[in-house]
Amino acid sequence: MPNTLITHSNHILRIQLNRPQKKNALTPAMYDSLREAIERADDDNSIHVITLTGSGDSFCAGNDLNSFLEDPGSDAAARFIKAIAKARAPIVAAVNGVAVGVGLTMLLHCDLVYAAEDAKFNFAFIDLGLLPEAASSYLLPRMLGNAGAAELLMLGEAFSAEKARDCGIVNQVVAADALEELAQSKAEQLAAKPPEALRQTKMLLRRGNAKAVEETIALELSLIGERLVSAEVRGIMQAFFARRGKG
Repeated sequence: MPNTLITHSNHILRIQLNRPQKKNALTPAMYDSLREAIERADDDNSIHVITLTGSGDSFCAGNDLNSFLEDPGSDAAARFIKAIAKARAPIVAAVNGVAVGVGLTMLLHCDLVYAAEDAKFNFAFIDLGLLPEAASSYLLPRMLGNAGAAELLMLGEAFSAEKARDCGIVNQVVAADALEELAQSKAEQLAAKPPEALRQTKMLLRRGNAKAVEETIALELSLIGERLVSAEVRGIMQAFFARRGKG
């Protein structure tokens, strides 16, 4: 079964990450599938809304570190980040579990985000010697102020769905067994709206930050590229895999 399940019905393109045994950690191939689905939605006027969710006990645990180290020069993640940041179609996310790293930063580019009450969130970049991505270093200070953004990005601590809601990352927190129905109902509500007006409303909402987001993504990616070949990051990664091997 593919690691990314994509279906199209009733003007809704549904994307489900389907690698539960790895907590839906993203490989380059999965990044490509996500990007292609977003680009398809943007080019297809019959698609009014995108929904995005995970499988098993996780939404997305970030990058697959094995793939990350084997091919640090892959630009699949960068292309996905640029695509979701520029997506024209509204995106409804259902966070069914763990959301870490890019599994969390991608939510900043979704339009409606709903989370299960037991979902856990963590930006997690700092402990890997890495940097914020997907313009999170720009967007979070504007959402939370510098102190709030520093707490999440510098301490790198896990936080609850309720805190994610209080931060403005999540719209609503619900029981796990009610999540899928809620997200689907909201997607159907959006899909029933006049589609051109819906896309233009999204454009207007994001227009003020669009140039800064694009510039920040480019700067973050450049700096992350430097970090990936640094002795600090390579040492952290080697220690991580050594510990996992002993476990």
